[in-house]
Amino acid sequence: MTTFVDKIERSNSNPRDPRNREVVFAADSPYNGNLATPINSSPLVKTFINNLPAYRPGLTPLRRGLEVGLAHGYWLVGPFFEFNPMRFNEYGSLIALLSTVSLILISTLAISLYAGSNPPAPTVTITTPNPPKALADSEGWNEYASGFFIGGVGGAILAYAILSNIDVFGNFLNIVGL
Repeated sequence: MTTFVDKIERSNSNPRDPRNREVVFAADSPYNGNLATPINSSPLVKTFINNLPAYRPGLTPLRRGLEVGLAHGYWLVGPFFEFNPMRFNEYGSLIALLSTVSLILISTLAISLYAGSNPPAPTVTITTPNPPKALADSEGWNEYASGFFIGGVGGAILAYAILSNIDVFGNFLNIVGL
């Protein structure tokens, strides 16, 4: 009678066993560290990453920055609202808004500094075979930074409006019956 361990040991020399196949392959050159794994080369991950605003084809740098800024401005208000020392004060949400706008401004300045440093062209990888050409020069990055600032401030103001009027939304849901 063969044991479970014996079956596993016999399968170690079987080339058709999927456990004996290579999982990680070098994409182009094995020296550049761009490896094709089952995660980063799967169609689902490629589709997801290529539909992010940074890699979606057909967008201008301003539009890319606007989308990324909206997302960051919107979600950054929450931690500042919840964890600032004045959160129990009537000005807690306003302080969260101002803190978020300050952080968006600092991030925009960092992006602008990067734009002024003569950034390299985006790298082609397995996950992003067609990186945006517009972000290959300083002008594209400056457009991205201005879109990031506008979107970040807009997202922060939207989140502030929602947080400041959360009781209105609650009353509306009670009236509707949800």
